[in-house]
Formats: sequence, structure tokens, C-alpha cells
Amino acid sequence: MSSLRSITFATLAKDIRLEWRSRDAINSMLFFSLLVVVIFSFSFDPNAEESREIAGGLIWVAFLFAAVVALNQTWARELRNQVLDAYRVSPAPANALFLAKALGNFILVSLLEAVMAPLFMIFYNLRALGPAWQLVPVAILGTWALVVNGTFFAAMSLRTRSREIMLPLLLFPISIPAVQSMVEATRIILAGDGSARFWIILLLTYDVVFTTACLALFETILQAE
Repeated sequence: MSSLRSITFATLAKDIRLEWRSRDAINSMLFFSLLVVVIFSFSFDPNAEESREIAGGLIWVAFLFAAVVALNQTWARELRNQVLDAYRVSPAPANALFLAKALGNFILVSLLEAVMAPLFMIFYNLRALGPAWQLVPVAILGTWALVVNGTFFAAMSLRTRSREIMLPLLLFPISIPAVQSMVEATRIILAGDGSARFWIILLLTYDVVFTTACLALFETILQAE
């Protein structure tokens, strides 16, 4: 367990250090999300009630597409200098590499959400009529749902000729239950239609199931890749 933890955090620190130097993924995600928010705000001008009804769908779709930008670059660095080949023959546990990549993506997408969510609220003049604190577990669980599957499918499609297209084709269909839960929970909280507890529990269940499946299958993907 200590070996898994140390390797995970060492790999995570390396990825964060490389991203901090290049800022490729975070800059691309921020530009894409800002572009989506601005385009949506100019495309239609809903009133306050309509904004609360559609905001959940708009913001989570924007985050989903922006996250794909980072996910596509998750394993690209590891192809250089045969880093994956070295990792494959090393005694290090495969799950440590997967967890480090998933946590790195989680941090990047969370930073994006922390910057863009207030801007989105300002653009659409939104405020939560329901329990605003529930937005925190929705954001955490929803973001993890996107990145854990995205990291796994990015590894699966790494050596395909058009991995930029393959990743969305694999990720989007399997993310439908999570996206629906995020959108409905956000809508309920913003509109004050009650508690989003059911959707939060559904998101938690989704995360547990798919995290377990990804951890169980990743070593097979790594060795077969």
C-alpha cells in the first residue's frame, strides 16, 4: 500500500510539474470553455427562470468537451522516449500510474471549473434557490466520473490512428448517466425544486462502480497497449 501511494504521488507530482511548465492542457481548456460560455450567452438571452432550467446542461456540456482536451493529452507525454514501455516492464503497480493520471486530470478539470463557474453565474445572472452547498458534492463526484472513465479510455485509444476522435466516441456514451445526474442535480439546486440527494447518490454509485472497473481492467489495457 505504501509503495502504491508513493509511486502514485511521485507520478502525479511529475505530471503537475510538466503541466505547470507547459500549461498546454489548462490553457486549451480555459480558452475552449470561455468560448463556449460567450457563444451561448450571445446565442440566446433567457430570462432568470429559463437560465436556471438550462444552465446545468450548458455548463456541464462545456466542461465535458473541455475535459476531452486534457484527457487527449494524458498519455501523449508517456509515448515519448518509450516511458510506457519502461513502466510496463517495471515492478511498479499499474494502478499507481492510472490513479496518478486520473488525479492529475481531476485537478486540472477542477481548476477549470473553479475559474469558469463564477463567470458562468455572472454571464447568466444565476443564483442558487436551493441548498447551494450541494453543488460541491455534485461538482466533485461529477468531475471524477468524467476523468476516471476519460483516463481509462484515453489509455485504451492511445495508439489508435485517430485517438482524438476515438476518445469522445468511447467516453460520451458511457458518461450519459453521469452527465444526466449532474445536469438534473444542478438544475434542481439552481431552481430550488427540492433536494438533489437522489442524483448525488446516483453519481456516487456511478463513481464507485466505474472506478472499481477501471482499476481492475487497467493492467490488462497497459500490457495489451
